[in-house]
Amino acid sequence: MTSSPVVLLTVSAIPVAVVRRVVKPFELSRAVPECCGLAWKAVRAQNVKAGRNMAIYWDGSIRLEAGVELQGPFAEEGEVVRSATPVGSAASTTHFGPYGGLGAAHAAIQEWCAKHNHRLSGPQWEIYGHWQEAWNNDPSQIRTDVFYQVTVP
Repeated sequence: MTSSPVVLLTVSAIPVAVVRRVVKPFELSRAVPECCGLAWKAVRAQNVKAGRNMAIYWDGSIRLEAGVELQGPFAEEGEVVRSATPVGSAASTTHFGPYGGLGAAHAAIQEWCAKHNHRLSGPQWEIYGHWQEAWNNDPSQIRTDVFYQVTVP
């Protein structure tokens, strides 16, 4: 499991179709795929072109939005609603490896921000690479981009 160096980016909003949940940390491994699946079902039913799976963690109580990037118009359907990723300054890294190792990528961003006097100022989010069949045999190739909204000094 490896992560690329942490970088500071200016990010734009990405429209997404999501399901909202409040979960406990131990529920994430179930809740994120479940929410993404519900979002995909709604997006496919409308024949909307979509991108990667993603999850936004809005606060420490794990107020979660998980779903899929939108690349076309989408009408909200049931619990699947429109949202967008945060905008502005973000510290980011790319994690390669199983999802269980994502904690190291989050820790790397937090440490980098402390070292560079960037204050964590909002949500964090993850964008998951499109699943590749090869990842079943080599999970070290699984890609997840991790972002934290920050305030730059």
